[in-house]
Amino acid sequence: MKKLVHTLALAGLVGVPAFAMADEPASPHTLSANVGLVSNYVFRGISQTGGEAAIQGGFDYTHSSGFYLGTWGSNVGWLTEFQGYDSGSMELDLYGGYRHHIGPVSYDVGAIRYMYPGSKNNTNPANTTLPGAWTSEAYLAAGWKWFTARYSYALSDSVFGVGPNANGSYYFDLSGNLPVGETGLTLGAHWGTFHFRNVSAANYDDWKISATYDMGKLGKLGDGVTLGVAYTDTNADKGFWTQGNGEYLGKGTTTVSISKAF
Repeated sequence: MKKLVHTLALAGLVGVPAFAMADEPASPHTLSANVGLVSNYVFRGISQTGGEAAIQGGFDYTHSSGFYLGTWGSNVGWLTEFQGYDSGSMELDLYGGYRHHIGPVSYDVGAIRYMYPGSKNNTNPANTTLPGAWTSEAYLAAGWKWFTARYSYALSDSVFGVGPNANGSYYFDLSGNLPVGETGLTLGAHWGTFHFRNVSAANYDDWKISATYDMGKLGKLGDGVTLGVAYTDTNADKGFWTQGNGEYLGKGTTTVSISKAF
């Protein structure tokens, strides 16, 4: 019956009270998810998988006020090959914060916990205690048009396996992402610098150029699907950032990726 009345109303044959056509109020809550495959998981210029592929995915909750919470995970390889863990092949992140804007300038403030479940050796060959991989950071970001600056400050005693007494380490990065008209292609560039407190040998800069393509431009089957390619490189010290198997984690590398957002 409702379908019939709606059809007749559109045809101008019957009148319908205005309240019957009113839209439902938009929910202030948004849930989203993502999943992806990348040929090499590179984070801040350093390979987390030793040049191997990674499967990744996460969930996000956003409130219309600007508050958000999320979780994200990926397989990794550096816990056993670089950090000396007996076992461990997963990264799991938990984060939350608040983002909004002041005029044309957006801002984002929050905190993140990088967790690496696994079994850690009590000592390394030098008979010293291995620093932990689990890392906590607070961050502040600001964006304008295509450009973003972000500052991340370490709160944990060890920072991605570097430490102890590494709290106060920081990572600062600048990035830009420029859409190419309405083509679905976006070009990106990034530069970052990582400074570790009390472990100067670990300090380095990294840079990246990238391109992504929105497959939704090709039809509905491509909605939410993004293809990407990127080249990353660093000036990280080879003596510090080389795994036990001889793999230098900071070398220049090209990666390709495909992701799907829901």
